[in-house]
Amino acid sequence: MTFEWMAKIVSNYWPMFLRGAGMTLLIALIGTIIGFVIGLLVGVIRTVPMPEKGIKRIILKIVNAILTIYIEVFRGTPMMVQAVVVFYGAALFLNMDMNRLFAALLIVSINTGAYMAEIVRGGIISIDKGQFEAAHAIGMNHWQTMVNVVMPQVIRNILPPTGNEFVINIKDTSVLSVISVSELFFSTKTVAGNYFRYFEAFFIAGVLYLIMTLSVTRILRYIERRMDGPENYTLLGNQMQVQTPEDMLRRQAQTNR
Repeated sequence: MTFEWMAKIVSNYWPMFLRGAGMTLLIALIGTIIGFVIGLLVGVIRTVPMPEKGIKRIILKIVNAILTIYIEVFRGTPMMVQAVVVFYGAALFLNMDMNRLFAALLIVSINTGAYMAEIVRGGIISIDKGQFEAAHAIGMNHWQTMVNVVMPQVIRNILPPTGNEFVINIKDTSVLSVISVSELFFSTKTVAGNYFRYFEAFFIAGVLYLIMTLSVTRILRYIERRMDGPENYTLLGNQMQVQTPEDMLRRQAQTNR
């Protein structure tokens, strides 16, 4: 019976499933954090105003061209292809026996960085130009404006898509099995091959993936709500008072009386 096989697989190989799930979370978490930093740097550089003339204009054009190629290549190709090219390309052209975990972190990080760069750039562009003009009017240069005025707003606004990237990376780490990284998909494939029970093994893996993604999603939503703060306010004596939905209903009931 299928359920008997599931119970047998779980009882015999639960440590392997847990190690695979832990490796998946590790790669996704570190890759998302590093990718977030890469995206911030690339996104900020790509929004630097272009000088009208001089060597700075030439340098900035070259840098923007390189960053554009990086973004287009890593957004336009599958992560599985990137993993194969980076891992086996390093061995072929650089004679480098790259550690598989390092290769996995590198691939996920630069892939995430390409997506985050566009998210950051969009966040910066969405900031009202009046804020840039006001900052420049009080003597701030471009970098001071970015650090003190723009980036705090951008980082808050891009937290939801950053969380989405983390959830996507949890699922996309499965493609790293192509370079034999022992994440959850690779571990599941090994277990399934031992018993030739692919449905049962991958059903268990699917449940684990679902638990991880749902847990991360709930945690991220909780963090977003905490950062947003209360949604309803009233002003009393020049002080902002929090008004919860329960207070609103209670006050409305008293008014109706």
